[in-house]
Amino acid sequence: MKWYSITHLNHSSSNEILADVEVMPDSPWFSGHFPGDPILPGIAQLAMVFDVIDQLSDQNLKISGIRKVKFKQIIKPNDNLRIIATPRKENATSFSFRVIVKGEVACSGILIMKRVD
Repeated sequence: MKWYSITHLNHSSSNEILADVEVMPDSPWFSGHFPGDPILPGIAQLAMVFDVIDQLSDQNLKISGIRKVKFKQIIKPNDNLRIIATPRKENATSFSFRVIVKGEVACSGILIMKRVD
C-alpha cells in the first residue's frame, strides 16, 4: 500500500523539483505515532523527499547522508504538502529541501545521495 499520493511532480524553470503530495489517512505510519493524535514521523517525511527526487532522476541513487534537518510543523492525516528540492551547486547529488504544510515549513534540511552502480 502506498501511504502517500503525488498529485503533481515537475522541474521548475530554476531546476527545482516541485511536488504536491497528499498523506493518506490510513497510512501505517499513523497507527502507532500516536494513537488518538496521529502525526507523520520525521523519517517518513525524509522518505517522501527522497522518493520525489528519485522519481525525476535518471540515476540510481541512495541516501548517503542527511544534514541540518529541522522539524517545525506537525503533519496530520489528509494534509496536503508541497515538497521543494533544490540541487546544491557543489554537488549534483545533494539537495536542499523544504516540506511545506498549510503554507508553513514543516521540515527542511539537506539530503545527500550517491550513485549506486
